[in-house]
Amino acid sequence: MMKVKIKKLHPEAKIPLKATKEAACADVYATEILKDEIQKYNVTVKLGFSTEIPNGYKGIIVPRSSFTHKGWVMQNSPAQIDSDYRGEWMIKFESLDDYLPFPYKVGDRVAQIFFEKVVDYEFEEVTEVAVSERGEGGFGSTGK
Repeated sequence: MMKVKIKKLHPEAKIPLKATKEAACADVYATEILKDEIQKYNVTVKLGFSTEIPNGYKGIIVPRSSFTHKGWVMQNSPAQIDSDYRGEWMIKFESLDDYLPFPYKVGDRVAQIFFEKVVDYEFEEVTEVAVSERGEGGFGSTGK
């Protein structure tokens, strides 16, 4: 089992928690909600912790399934947390409607996190790439 070191940065911070034993993700909780003064219907939610993720892994933040009913979206979803990042985990949200209040308050579960192995790679510049059945077909080119 992989161990992720976690440091509470806020007195009310909660360690992420899986809702069930077999859950793939752990819920994360808001410790501070900051409204953007310029973009009035954007917020940044601080989670109150930093981590030391083992080399070769990354953390991923995704919305909770119930979030689809709220009229808000998580920006940069899914969010990637690199193993060498040591700052506070945060999430940015944006309203789809200028009149909807942010649906969460401090202490609420606001998203989920999980971890994935990172495959090391490098790019090799070539003059040609192999032909495929799909070819250069872009958005929607494989049908409905």
